[in-house]
Amino acid sequence: MVQQLHKKFIDEEVKSIFEKYLSKEIELEHALQILGIKKRQFFKLLKEYREAPDGFSIQYKRSTARRIKSSLERIIIKELEKEKKMIENKDIPIKFYNYSYIKDQIYEKYQEKVSLPTIILRAKENDFYIPKKEKKIHDREVITNYIGELIQHDSSHHLWSPYAEAKWYLITSLDDHSRFMLYAELIEKETTWAHILALESVFLTFGVPLRYYPDCHSIFRFVQGRDSIWREHRKLTDDVVTQWLQVLYDCNVQITYALSPQAKGKIERPYQWLQDRLVRTCARENVKRIEPAREILRHEIDRYNNRQVHSTTREIPAIRFERAIKEKKTLFREFKIKPPFLSTKDIFCLKDERTVDAYHKISINNLQLKVQGAPIREKIQLRMYPNMETGLVEVRFWYKNKLIEVYNVKNSDINLVHF
Repeated sequence: MVQQLHKKFIDEEVKSIFEKYLSKEIELEHALQILGIKKRQFFKLLKEYREAPDGFSIQYKRSTARRIKSSLERIIIKELEKEKKMIENKDIPIKFYNYSYIKDQIYEKYQEKVSLPTIILRAKENDFYIPKKEKKIHDREVITNYIGELIQHDSSHHLWSPYAEAKWYLITSLDDHSRFMLYAELIEKETTWAHILALESVFLTFGVPLRYYPDCHSIFRFVQGRDSIWREHRKLTDDVVTQWLQVLYDCNVQITYALSPQAKGKIERPYQWLQDRLVRTCARENVKRIEPAREILRHEIDRYNNRQVHSTTREIPAIRFERAIKEKKTLFREFKIKPPFLSTKDIFCLKDERTVDAYHKISINNLQLKVQGAPIREKIQLRMYPNMETGLVEVRFWYKNKLIEVYNVKNSDINLVHF
């Protein structure tokens, strides 16, 4: 945006340029370049100067105070009072007023448009204002040139609603180049399977990316010393391939780990934005269960992706994402099932091994299943796809790259808690 004339120059500087133009010391083209204005504005100001040189001024003055209707004034104050109650409530993790949120609420609930400066002015006049502390400057440069080049993936554990009985997890996947939110879901318990479902959603909806960028959570990475109590002590960091990581390997997706919270800054900022919006809306609507909170999340993700101008890219994420596709600036590739596998359930799944016993059976948590097509004392691979809605797990038996059996059993019977 071009800076306004009265913010760039003082009256005497503009007068001096006019005098030099009138005395033909400088050309019109040079005068326009110096002032950074168009011909029309230049000659309008020049006329004012020639008519009254002593009283000429470029300083901006509002002739009349901007007024809004009284009903809108009351709405603004009402919304500010709601914010104040949440800030004063120690159970709600909100410390500051969010005037942009109030602006959106006024438009969505009352179909009234009001400017952000107007809301802030009313807030200051009516004691609804808390000065913010200076924040450290972070590097917000976009480091990728293509969509699908780097996917930020993480989860956040938080009391998203002050009226809920427990904290929930928010799992999110974000494209680095466009800042488009590819996946976002609230869950009650964080599991490996929940993160595998996130991969399935991204890969089948958008395609397979080049690289994922998670933190060092045990679901994503085995770290010797931290996780070795569950593994063989001789295993070193990255010697163990986690269930989630195996899915990436099967799809030829590279992995890079963030070694500090600061390194996860790009996805932490969207989390902060979502956290603020989610908590405020859940508190205002007295949300107690996760289902309505998910509805609010979907609404906010739609706003973030399709209507919010990102502070770093200065673009709406969805528009930036679609333009990259049109310009062929994408590293997403079409998901394809590689032989010998037959279904997406063979890729996006939980894996385990069992040895066929003398009765041609294998045992999972004391549940015995008959095996046809594999010799006794041979190992077979189990690829398990849980369906949380039906409560059943599809267990697919593989032996020497061949699907030999498929069972549907209850989740509770094979105890998938540790997944």
